[in-house]
Order: sequence, then C-alpha cells, then structure tokens
Amino acid sequence: MTVLNCATSTLAPYVPDSSRPWNRRRAAHLFRRMGFGAPLPQIEAALNQAPLDVVSALLDQAVNAPPVPQPAWAYWTDPDYSNYNEQTVEHYYEWSQAWVNDAVANPFRAKLTLFWSNHFVTKYFDYFCSSSLYQYYRILEQYALGNFKDFVYQIGITPAMLVFLNGAQNSKFEPNENYARELYELFTLGADNGYTQQDIEETARALTGWTNWNGVFCGPKSFNINDHDTGVKTIFGRSGNWGYDDVIDILFEERGQLIAEFICRKIYTHFVHPEPDESIVQGLANTFLANNFELEPVFRQLFRSEHFFDEAVIGVQIKSPLDYAVGMFVESGAPLTPDSSLGIVYVAQGLDQFPFDPVNVAGWPGNRAWISSAALASRWQAMDYFTYLMHMADENQLRSLAQTLAGDPDANDPVLVATSFVDHFLPLSDIAPEIYERAIITFKADIPPNYYDEGLWNLHWETIPWQVSLLLSFLAKVPEMQMT
Repeated sequence: MTVLNCATSTLAPYVPDSSRPWNRRRAAHLFRRMGFGAPLPQIEAALNQAPLDVVSALLDQAVNAPPVPQPAWAYWTDPDYSNYNEQTVEHYYEWSQAWVNDAVANPFRAKLTLFWSNHFVTKYFDYFCSSSLYQYYRILEQYALGNFKDFVYQIGITPAMLVFLNGAQNSKFEPNENYARELYELFTLGADNGYTQQDIEETARALTGWTNWNGVFCGPKSFNINDHDTGVKTIFGRSGNWGYDDVIDILFEERGQLIAEFICRKIYTHFVHPEPDESIVQGLANTFLANNFELEPVFRQLFRSEHFFDEAVIGVQIKSPLDYAVGMFVESGAPLTPDSSLGIVYVAQGLDQFPFDPVNVAGWPGNRAWISSAALASRWQAMDYFTYLMHMADENQLRSLAQTLAGDPDANDPVLVATSFVDHFLPLSDIAPEIYERAIITFKADIPPNYYDEGLWNLHWETIPWQVSLLLSFLAKVPEMQMT
C-alpha cells in the first residue's frame, strides 16, 4: 500500500507562520529526521531559536565532528589476531556500540553513516574482517556530507567492498561483473537506468587489478598492474584504455543528471516521505549538479525548506529498529551505559537490523518492510527491556522522565503526566482521544482513586517508576509510536 504524499510546500526556506508554526511537534520532527529524536529540554531550547539556525547547527555539528576514535584493531591483518573468529565477532559488537554512542553524541552524522551503509552496502558477516569494517566506516563518515563522486571512488576500493562484491577476484584472466553491475544499478544510476550489459562488462574489465589479497587474509587494498586489463574498453560510448579513475570520471560526466536524480530521490524517500515528490527531487538534483556533486548543499537545502516542515511529511515513516531503539533512549533523556548501548544493538538484531550487515546487497527495504505481527510483538517486548535497562542504570531515571515531561517535579495530576508522555513520544497532531484516555487509565494503574482525588499521590511516590514503565509499555502498542 502506497502512502500518498500530500505535501504542497516548496524548497523555499521555512518561515514559521500561523499555518506552520515553529512548535514542539515540528522541532521534534526535525530532531527525529536529522537524528534519533531529542529529550524535551533540547526541544524547548530549540523553540527559543530560529528553526533554520537549529538546522544549521545540526549540519555544522555533523560536518565538524571528529571521527569516531580509531580502535586498536583498525588496520590488523590475519596474523594480528590471536583468535580470528572470536575477536572478529567481538570487534563487530564493539564497533556497533561505538556507532550507538555516536548516534547520541553526533546524531546527524551517525544517521548519515547508517543511511550510507544501507546505500553502499557491504555485509560484515560475509567479508568478516573487523579492520575492513573500520576502514569502510571511516569512508562513510568522511564523505557522508562530502563530494559524492569522491565518495563513490573511495568506497569501491575499500577492502570490505572489494571482498563483498568480488572486486578482489576481478582480474583480466577472469573478469567479475558483480561490482560493475551494482555500481550502476544500486550505487549511482538505479536499475535499468542509463547503462547496458555491455557497459557492465567493459566496466568490469576497467576495474581489474584492485585487491586486498597480498598473501594474508584481511589485508589492505592494493593495485596489481599484472591483473589489470590494459585493452581498449568502450563505456557509455567512449573508448580508451580505461582504468578505475576513468570509469568514475566517465560515469559522472556522461550520466551526471541521472546520478543526481537517483541520489536525491533516495535522500528524499529516506529523510522526508516514502513517496517521492518529483518536483522537490528535481530541485535537489539541480542543486547537486550546480555544486559539483557536493552532498552538504543538498541536505542543507532540504532540511531548511518549508517542504521538510510541511504537515503532510510529519509522522509518515515507520521507524527502523535502530531508530526505535536509539530514539527511545534519546527521547527519554536516559544516559547510555555499556549495557544499554549493547542492549540497543541486540534489540535491533532481534528486529532484523544488524548494523553494517543489511539483509542483502540492495539493503534494508525500510518503512513498511519493518512491520509485521511478529515484529510488532518484538517491539513491544523491547520496550519492557528498555525500561529495565534505564531503571538498572539509574533507579530514578523513569521518575525523572515523568517530572521533566510534566514540567513539575512535584506534579500530582496523573492526567497531566500521562498526557505529557503521549504528546512527547507520538509524532502526530491528531491523536485519537481514546489513546489519551487509555494512557491515563494505564498510568493510574491499581492505585485507589481516592489517592488521586484527594491530592495524596505525586511524582515522589515509590510507585512512579513502575507506573511509568506501564505507560511506556502501553505506548509501545500504539501504532503511532512506530512512526517518525
């Protein structure tokens, strides 16, 4: 079933007015799409700023953030491991936790690295080398807002990609078309869009010689001229003794418009609405081309636009497992501990999103593909696990959350508290009255009504963490909780 895109706004800069006010809901929308949400104090602070200044600050943070610290094993090869299989699995979880930590510290940068890992797909448990994961991730991080042409060039010769799409086995003696095909179909042009089978075959010949095999497993990238096909190749109608550099140059010179449209459409459907607005996509593509394939101006134009803040694009996408898991901690203001960051990874895996190991070379399909009856039940169970982790990290965390959302640490009105949770965690503006009613009933739990009626109950009661956990478990079952 297609979700209709009813947005009518343009790429003109967003200027708040009575029909599109800069309010909590739009601020929360911005933080969810450019990250994983925000705790209430951060949302309220944003409301004291101009919205485009908030956008610029988030973008600038992503551009200027230092790299995730390099692990000790960043450039290990096979002989450096004392127990290869065990350490390679350990390093996977270590780096997945590092990404979770970055998602909290540098949300938009982490959102982008996750997005690009689902575009330039490699599967960790196929190439199974932790140093290759780090080197691949470093390229994602470095070029996430950089030049897309350079991005394409660099990602293609990472050891992870060379192994995953068989570039390391691509030689003049036995050309392998896997990477050449995906370069066009998945990474730059889209399926059956501006290339032929002959272009794939000739491109595969031009890419021969790149490998990560130098007598040891899990080795660095290198170029072996003896494996390179030096014959004439014809790619997109241009003939010559082409190599890897030439392929990228020819691709962007001959198919630049198609690349710009394909990438901007993918950015739009991921960050704005699952159904693309082709007029907006074309406007972004024009910006992409005018800036010589620099990504930052495209994202800056998109997130500053009135279109991004249009009512019709808020709360229309289904959260990925990582969006759901990381977002729960971020929006609760809960501090990350080693247990909770690892717990987030485990929950995402249980919901079929293994970081850096998408389901196949086309990546996670996203949106509705994340939801099934079994997946929903698992998400409900995950909420109970999250509240447990929060309580174990700080027994007052759930109480503090209630006090923050209610706006009063001494609040004694259960209706106010329950309503504040619904308003904070659900993205839509037209929440059904029965959801509020059920939230209030759930939050009141089995506490005798007279304690509420007589003002005896308040947020200092010992029962508050339990009551909050009940309320969050209820909200997890509300369909809108799965939306962003």
